Amino acid sequence: MRYLPKSTADREAMLKSIGVRSIDDLFAPIPAEYRLERDLKVPRQMAESEIVDWFRERSRENGDGHATFLGAGAYYHYRPVIIDSLISRGEFLTAYTPYQAEVSQGTLQSIFEFQTMICELTGMEVANASMYDGSTAAAEAVMMAVRLTGRRSVLIARSVHPEYREVLTTYAHHQGLPLKAIAFAENARLDLNALAQSMTPDTACVLIQSPNFFGTIEDVDAIAEIAHKNGAMLVVSIAEAVSLGIVEPPRQADVIAMEAQSFGVPLGFGGPYCGVIATRDQFVRQMPGRLVGQTNDRNGKRGFVLTLATREQHIRREKATSNICTNQALVALMVNIFMTIYGKVGLRELAKQNLAKTAYAAQQFGKHARVLFPGAARFNEFVVETTEDPYAVNSRILGHKIVGGLPLKKFYPELGNASLWCCTEMTTRTAIDTAAGMVAESERSMKSAKEEVEEVAG
Repeated sequence: MRYLPKSTADREAMLKSIGVRSIDDLFAPIPAEYRLERDLKVPRQMAESEIVDWFRERSRENGDGHATFLGAGAYYHYRPVIIDSLISRGEFLTAYTPYQAEVSQGTLQSIFEFQTMICELTGMEVANASMYDGSTAAAEAVMMAVRLTGRRSVLIARSVHPEYREVLTTYAHHQGLPLKAIAFAENARLDLNALAQSMTPDTACVLIQSPNFFGTIEDVDAIAEIAHKNGAMLVVSIAEAVSLGIVEPPRQADVIAMEAQSFGVPLGFGGPYCGVIATRDQFVRQMPGRLVGQTNDRNGKRGFVLTLATREQHIRREKATSNICTNQALVALMVNIFMTIYGKVGLRELAKQNLAKTAYAAQQFGKHARVLFPGAARFNEFVVETTEDPYAVNSRILGHKIVGGLPLKKFYPELGNASLWCCTEMTTRTAIDTAAGMVAESERSMKSAKEEVEEVAG
């Protein structure tokens, strides 16, 4: 009755209206064996104070305060406190579809500035008002290339985030688009020979990620040359936006699909995140989502309007480029504030901190275990191969309030006991030394066990 506030009289009137005398009569067509004849097994009701205490206890179980080496598309960066203060203002929290120019100038201006800074960051000429996340942005960018080229097949680097590839597979399934994965070489970069041999007259685009899933910087120039020579487009996915503070943006790309979560968006148990598509002016009419533009009113006063909206809500369905339904305006505002606070110099300094800590961590881990793909230019992630199963290693490290790297067996079985480790500006030297020490202890234990087995066998 508390959650369905119908009085007894209301219920009787409803039953009479549908022609039954009681609730039991209403459910009579359901066989008795499928009907629950007892109360639900739920805990007793709690007072509000008890509920608050219960949730606090549950939150402690989530490992709050742990150091983390997880990355793989979800990065733990510092969030300036001003972000939450500004996004909590009522102007940004009230409208679901904030595009009416006469009442939403603040929101439209924020989106316009977001697009402008994204273009400056990526080296592209135009950017949209954001997508769901990096995975859907990559898939939408591929669909965009298919429309622009009129071709139907897609080549994907196997070093693209595995979950991004899964999302693209879902998109492509009912579109009838053939997808082909291209192997990575010994240095974790895309195998250029394999790429060249896989190009066909029907290849619409090549999708790569840089830094790729292993943290390695791809040779975008060489890949772009192969793609363009064969009449295909190049789509570059960027899962770690902070890398653009120091890594040259992939200007050779035709479309850039980016995840901007690193820019002030909390990890939040997986979302919501902030996807981005940036491209060249000539491709703008096939870009999904929305575009906010700047104009002047009849009095010459600057104003902002929704300039382009190519989804089915705004235009005829057959002409829509996508049915993606939101621009993540509030999350994009977080990104906007972050970029404004840091600026070009601050973002470069932030990227340098990530780079330096990763270099130190890779060096420390390399003293005790094998760091894969040596010599490859990387940003803030690296791959470590251990003798012991990485799940066991992580379980031991967790006892020190440290979340270890991501085991790669699920995605890349051929890499064996490899795991992906990430360092950001939030990773302390103490955490790095502790984790490296635990890996060293694991390697020593496995070596001793192996020697004992060999001694018994001998």
